[in-house]
Amino acid sequence: MATLHELVLPRPDDFHVHFREGTVLADVVRHTVLQFGRALVMPNLKDPVTTASKAIVYRQAIREVLPEGSDFTPLMTLYLTDTTTPEDIAEAKKAGVVAVKWYPAGATTLSDHGVSDWRQMDAVCEALAAEEMLLLIHGEVTDPQIDIFERETRFVRDILVALRQRHPNLRMVLEHITTKDSVDFIHEYGHQNLGATITAQHLLNNRNHMLVGGIKPHFYCLPILKTETDRCALLEAATSGDSRFFLGTDSAPHAQSAKENACGCAGCFTGYAALELYATAFESVGKLDKLANFAARFGADYYGLPYNKGEVVLKRESWALPETLPFGATLIRPYHTVSGQLNWKCFQA
Repeated sequence: MATLHELVLPRPDDFHVHFREGTVLADVVRHTVLQFGRALVMPNLKDPVTTASKAIVYRQAIREVLPEGSDFTPLMTLYLTDTTTPEDIAEAKKAGVVAVKWYPAGATTLSDHGVSDWRQMDAVCEALAAEEMLLLIHGEVTDPQIDIFERETRFVRDILVALRQRHPNLRMVLEHITTKDSVDFIHEYGHQNLGATITAQHLLNNRNHMLVGGIKPHFYCLPILKTETDRCALLEAATSGDSRFFLGTDSAPHAQSAKENACGCAGCFTGYAALELYATAFESVGKLDKLANFAARFGADYYGLPYNKGEVVLKRESWALPETLPFGATLIRPYHTVSGQLNWKCFQA
């Protein structure tokens, strides 16, 4: 088979990204804008985006740092708390917010304001269904007695099954899935009301890459990397052409000093080379032809959005990944492949 040297994709969407705020915002946003037409922006700021008015302010802050002439669209989300009301959901809908993010309290970075008891969410879930807004799920239990590598599987089995029974009309996204169990659950129970995003790092790495030969903090994210069996199941799902699986990077920048210390932050900054990383994963199993739908169509369809105008071009070009990138007054050390280089490079069409 001849080697493919160029791949033209419809302009894609990132349905899960962390832009942060303040002085670092422009340094983060610029990477996503170069590759994507839209991005679904997570609400877990230091002062979380819990109201429509906060979502409006944050959206404007993002727009103000866009490059001149950019037609990029930030899609806003609301942070679900124990005190979120149906009225909050209605106001968010009017403000153009497209989804609500459910963090189980303490599950990941800046999730302390999250939901403490999912069984108290019924009124909000009913409001979301009525307003045709999506519930985005960080799918991990937070019981300290449960092993960190089992927390996603336990969430799916113990909580998600029950939640879907209680709210069959609520459209949900199980975000950044990491296990074969989650893939199997989507295959068995997923339909028009249940989809899933998959990150590049979970397609490319397993927990050995993070732990063998010394801890690699820039591979540490939550949900945490799992086994090779899990990675292969995710890769098969992403490249299968099944429209219930679509792109969400969960690109999550932290200052280098916050990652490389005795208690490093969870998150991989992949946004600077997102499409190149996904292309690498898809090519590894000979499925580059499946990338366009995964990146540019399936997510838009699930969210009921029109496809973006325009294209991006991936060209076969070997390049060494940068050791650091600007991050306000400090630096990010971005996620690297094991080899430290990529063989695809993204360009605007």
